[in-house]
Amino acid sequence: MADPQRAEEPVLITDAALSYEEELATRKRRYKIMMGMRIPCMVLAAVFYQIPWLAVTLLVLSIPLPWMAVLIANDRLPIKAEPVNRYQAERPQIEPRDHPVIEG
Repeated sequence: MADPQRAEEPVLITDAALSYEEELATRKRRYKIMMGMRIPCMVLAAVFYQIPWLAVTLLVLSIPLPWMAVLIANDRLPIKAEPVNRYQAERPQIEPRDHPVIEG
């Protein structure tokens, strides 16, 4: 028999982050993907050398990739936003009332 006062969702008491190993693996994966994008950009720039504007654009895109990859890999992962289930007692709330104002 289910307890009628028990919520279906558990009450959130902590926001546990990823372990260091999991976070490091994710950051390494991001770094590898970004650095892996640089090689195809440079190869495509060599393939399209007869279209100068395209070759230069691909080379210009590949220049800041190592810098961006390092910045993103060294940055913390974003904290997951989860809906918070707070404990709500089954009792009436205290209602605000008018306070008398004493004027001098």
